[in-house]
Amino acid sequence: WSHVKALDAVGAPVVLPVVIAGEPNPLHLDPELAYAVCRVDLREGAGLVRGVLPRAFWSVAVYGRAGTILYSTTNRDGIGQNLELGIFNQAQTRLLAEQQLDVAEGLLIVESNDDDVFVVVRLAPPHQVMRSRYEAALEKISCGTIPA
Repeated sequence: WSHVKALDAVGAPVVLPVVIAGEPNPLHLDPELAYAVCRVDLREGAGLVRGVLPRAFWSVAVYGRAGTILYSTTNRDGIGQNLELGIFNQAQTRLLAEQQLDVAEGLLIVESNDDDVFVVVRLAPPHQVMRSRYEAALEKISCGTIPA
């Protein structure tokens, strides 16, 4: 959590620098993948992560403050290129069930016991020459809260 908190990724994704062999790798990242991280404070409202990602393999995971994975999926689950992920605490999930929150159809819904969560999106560029284009796609992801 301290490493992620230091990234200042609240409400916007931060694309992580390329991992270089032999250099420190405190987050234990795979050097073949491109990563974006964003933090969401569910006390501010339900979280929303959206983006259109390249056709190559990608995955997304939601983590709690303790680093426990709350939810994870990949585009191999039939999602395609569109990432539409809503993250709700228990009170927000109740409002959602009572239809007091208006959310887009097709939104993947994740419930969290933690109000402090972070999201990691991973892309697998098929060739390193394409890495900058994939990182640009990660920069375009929106990460924030659902307007009330």
